[in-house]
Amino acid sequence: MNEKALRILEYPKIIEKLEGFAGSVPGKARCRALLPEDDLTQITLLQQETTDALSRIYRKGSVSFSGVYDIRSSIKRLEIGSSLSIEELLKVVKLLDTCTRVKAYSRPERQAEETSGDSLDPLFSCIEPLTPLSQEIHRCILSEDEIADDASSALKQIRRSMSVAHERIRSVLSGMVNGSARNYLQDAVITQRNGRFCLPVKAEHRSSVPGMIHDQSSSGSTLFIEPMPVVKLNNDLRELELAEEKEVAVILATLSGLVAEKSDLIVQNVEVLTQLDFIFARAMLSRSYNGYAPDFNDEGIIDIKKGRHPLLDPATVVPVDIRIGRGFDLLVISGPNTGGKTVSLKTVGLFTLMGQAGLHIPAAEHSSLSVFTEVFADIGDEQSIEQSLSTFSAHMTNIVSFWEKADEHSLVLFDELGAGTDPTEGAALAIAILSDLHSRGIRTIATTHYSELKLFALSTPGVENACCEFDVETLRPTYRLLIGIPGKSNAFAISSKLGLPDYIIEDAKTHISADAESFEDVMAGLEDTRKQIEADSEIAKAAREEAEKLRSAYEGRQSRLDESREKILSRAREEAQALLREAKEFADESIRTYNRLGTEKGATREMERMRTRLREKMKDLDNAVPKDTAKKERTGKELTAKDLHLGDRVRVISMNLKGTVSSMPDAKGNLFVQMGILRSQVSLSDLELIPDDDAAAPLQKSSSGKIRMSKSASVGLEINLLGKTTDEALTELDKYLDDAYMAHLPSVRIVHGKGTGTLRKAVHQYLRKQRHVKDFRLGEFGEGDSGVTIVTFK
Repeated sequence: MNEKALRILEYPKIIEKLEGFAGSVPGKARCRALLPEDDLTQITLLQQETTDALSRIYRKGSVSFSGVYDIRSSIKRLEIGSSLSIEELLKVVKLLDTCTRVKAYSRPERQAEETSGDSLDPLFSCIEPLTPLSQEIHRCILSEDEIADDASSALKQIRRSMSVAHERIRSVLSGMVNGSARNYLQDAVITQRNGRFCLPVKAEHRSSVPGMIHDQSSSGSTLFIEPMPVVKLNNDLRELELAEEKEVAVILATLSGLVAEKSDLIVQNVEVLTQLDFIFARAMLSRSYNGYAPDFNDEGIIDIKKGRHPLLDPATVVPVDIRIGRGFDLLVISGPNTGGKTVSLKTVGLFTLMGQAGLHIPAAEHSSLSVFTEVFADIGDEQSIEQSLSTFSAHMTNIVSFWEKADEHSLVLFDELGAGTDPTEGAALAIAILSDLHSRGIRTIATTHYSELKLFALSTPGVENACCEFDVETLRPTYRLLIGIPGKSNAFAISSKLGLPDYIIEDAKTHISADAESFEDVMAGLEDTRKQIEADSEIAKAAREEAEKLRSAYEGRQSRLDESREKILSRAREEAQALLREAKEFADESIRTYNRLGTEKGATREMERMRTRLREKMKDLDNAVPKDTAKKERTGKELTAKDLHLGDRVRVISMNLKGTVSSMPDAKGNLFVQMGILRSQVSLSDLELIPDDDAAAPLQKSSSGKIRMSKSASVGLEINLLGKTTDEALTELDKYLDDAYMAHLPSVRIVHGKGTGTLRKAVHQYLRKQRHVKDFRLGEFGEGDSGVTIVTFK
């Protein structure tokens, strides 16, 4: 990719963000070197790696690569026989610790998590933690300044001897400080100079403390003297220190040798961890803007769904849908300034660069991008004072620089093509440039203000218009990109809204051609039509959602009814079987008793006693049957088809349920009756009319004999009590709930507002006393929150 396009499309800023997610210096270097690929196979692999890393992050969290160091220079020193320093060995052990941590991260936490693997498994399998080497370095080196006493037996013995020597020296000097030399000392302390133990002697008593002078104070009043009794002891201590240094060098050489034996694996670990750090940085970048892997093709098709420019504020950026390559290969975007044209242009270019670099894009899933060998962009003000170039000249210089290089595998982006010069000539030149690119099959997107380019897009096959929507009422752009509609010039409308006198606007209209005015009128008509279609679509969508909710509620209630019916029938069958078993047992017992007594004396009395017990048992069973569940007897005459009308209130005798006639009897005398939410087919012989005074039905006959719906049958799903006093609200609510219950509404919505909560409390106290209310609750998010109450009837 050419460097200028990368800079104009702000690709380096994305790389800077990517670098911030890398945990190691080598990983950051890999991020800085990332450039877009033009091989579809390689791009697909890069995208798959990013996707797999992101999947692991979502499942198990992120992993740190902070312990990865580029120690290849140290390994080179080992190859020529040098030893590593403590600092270099600590870098090796930190690298191996990172290997252990990353290796553990790659393993599933539980056996159930075993999967078929992903594209990162081969990299994870190449990591060699070299645990024995790591443990040995940890055992020998405690920190950058300290080697462990147990690093070797010789070092341990030397340090033990040094400790004894220290004690001897301090013992001798302590005796002098607390003894005869005390009066000659500046301070009663033991100090060190040049690694040797000394006493601070007053200068005038120099001869009183024989020994070697190692230093003096800045004033010259104090001399630091090594007394003669400890000179040999200090010499012995110095010899032990030299021996310690030699032994430490031996230990470092030994550890370096162990590292040299595994140098190939260590270098491999550096390379693998650097690659994984680079991959996981790409995944972390994707997570930061909720990105998805685009679907790539080599057919020049771009279809970005809800794309969000990654450098804009996520809280305010407006997603755009933009496509090219399927049906048209040249897109002309028009619309007002600051309306989002340039952002849309840059979004396409930047997404192409990011996708081909293996980075996810902040867009909806299944967005499509195409592989391009080059992206050429002419965006922004290229005016150059140093080169004495005007804006137009600078743009043309840029266009000429890539004109011959562009081919059918290139993506070309123009911002305000032909601007900066005479509008007529600029528009003509822009049309010629776009026509040539279109004829060469080059995917091109251009933004413009020229009406001539809009007409060119309307009249040329394979070229499509698009516009950035603008709200004239608020004088603000909506930043929505509408493909298939050319942008309308809003200069007159905006000027009028801002207060420019109408007579000036009318005079201005006389200075534009009739064709141009007609074109603007057509654009205005298209815009109004589009807005009306969108508004109708929203209304239809809301209606569908409401219908779906009602359908779901009905199905849920029907399911509960069916379940309840099955339970009742099952219980009835079980009770019937129990009664039959008991009857059979009693009959069997009677027969056995009869056969046993035969013609014996007293047999008749015994049988009478058994019959009496049976009669009493039947009486007890009759008393146990609830009165309202027993089959009702007909109270009126048997009906005929002529006796019924649609909407008549009837009682189904076999079920003892009241309902409404919803269809006339067929030839067999069967008809449908609506009983609450249950609509059932029954026989005419199983019905009887309910007198008008018992009906209280929502259906009534008018004087003309026609059926009309009562107020309860047409009651709404919501009542608004806002602005009413508590007494007014409860009176209105009482009547509304009665109507809603009689209309068989499953639930209703009471709007009482939030306010002080007084009305809400009064409504809830009232609902608790209503027997026909099953339950009620406050609205959830999207239903009105605590400002509404949802009531469900029994």
